[in-house]
Amino acid sequence: MSVELWSLLASAFIASTLFPGGSEVLLVALAIDGMHADTTLVAVATLGNTAGAMTSFAVGWWLSTRWPARELAGENYRRALARVNAYGRPLLLLSWLPIGGDALCVAAGWLRMGWLGALIYIAIGKAARYAVLVLLIDQVRG
Repeated sequence: MSVELWSLLASAFIASTLFPGGSEVLLVALAIDGMHADTTLVAVATLGNTAGAMTSFAVGWWLSTRWPARELAGENYRRALARVNAYGRPLLLLSWLPIGGDALCVAAGWLRMGWLGALIYIAIGKAARYAVLVLLIDQVRG
C-alpha cells in the first residue's frame, strides 16, 4: 500500500474518533490526483473511519461498566435513551455526521448494542459518505 493510502487510512481513523480530523480533504485530493482507483480510495477511507468509530464504540462499552445506563435517574437521560433504543442500530447510519456522529458510536457502545450490527451500520454509513464524495469529484472532472 502506498504512503498516500496509509495517510488516508490514518486520517480517516483519527477523524472518526473523538479527535478532530478532515479525512474528506485528503480523499478529495487523492481522487482529483487520480493515481488510485476510486473504489480503493473509498475502501481505505471506509476501513479507517469504521475502525475509528468502533474504537469510540469500545470506549462507550468501557464507560458502561463504570456508569450503566440503567442507573440514570434524570428525565432527559431517560428520554434520550428511549429515542436511541427506539431507532436502534439503524441510527448508526448517521455516524458519519461531523457533529454528533462520534457521540452516536460512543452511545451505542454504552448502551451495549451488539457490536456486529453496529459495525455493519457504521460501515454502510461511512462508505456511503465517501462514495458520494468520490462520485461528486468524478462529476466535476467530467
